[in-house]
Amino acid sequence: MQTQIKLTPETLQTEVLARRNEMRAKRLKRKFRDLSLQIGVFILTAGTWQVLANKKIIDPFFFSSPLDILLHIVKWIVHGTSQGPLYIHFVTTFEETILSFLLGGIAGIIFGYALGVNELLSVILGPYIKMLNAIPRVVLVPIFILWLGLGMPSKVASGFVLVFFIVFFNAFQGVREVDRSLLNNARLLGANKRQLAQHVIIPSALTWILSSLHSSFGFALIGAVVGEFIGSTQGLGYLIAQAQGAFDTTGVFAGMVILSVTALIADWGVSKLEKRFIAWRNIRQ
Repeated sequence: MQTQIKLTPETLQTEVLARRNEMRAKRLKRKFRDLSLQIGVFILTAGTWQVLANKKIIDPFFFSSPLDILLHIVKWIVHGTSQGPLYIHFVTTFEETILSFLLGGIAGIIFGYALGVNELLSVILGPYIKMLNAIPRVVLVPIFILWLGLGMPSKVASGFVLVFFIVFFNAFQGVREVDRSLLNNARLLGANKRQLAQHVIIPSALTWILSSLHSSFGFALIGAVVGEFIGSTQGLGYLIAQAQGAFDTTGVFAGMVILSVTALIADWGVSKLEKRFIAWRNIRQ
């Protein structure tokens, strides 16, 4: 005789809570493992670099050392740079990057959607967009400086052209990859163009668009820094250019570290944003 266990609502709720806690514990354990490995790789790399520099196996003049770079950043924060307080340069670069990211991302999404849903527009403008995309963006930076001056507009333009094409092609492809059966069913139910865009096309293309945003911020940062490096009076790129001109390897690496940390924080923010929008997409569908 097999004994049958009768599940009461209280027992079922306890089982669900236990399972949920078990899954949460596994997820936290996995995150801790990943973070530990990431920190371990950083410590191993920085430690090896520091030892090689201390023992003169690598020339500190050309390669500097992690400790010197950290002290240089602290010096910039506490005492400022020879070109002014560090926060002014950081805020300048950050503003240029944010504007490039937003303007390039919005324009890329709009044009990608427009060409994705309009076959005639895609045929007419497609070759010209491919031609512009083939132009090395670094070549355009001196032209932007010539047109717009050494201020923020030329740096925003430099980042804009980098971000636009990344987001555009992802948005365009995302719109083209929308399930045609889903579109046809929505049309049969009487959905108009606005409803198709709001409830079908945009939610389906969100994965493509959001995936492009991870790399887009980095490219916006690159555009701003390259513009500052070529010609500017403020910004982290300007600091790096000044340090390079003075053969200050530690200053160059210090600027690069600040840029890298900024990019990591921005990527974390985009990941949080992506989770929110993916949840919104699933609800809409």
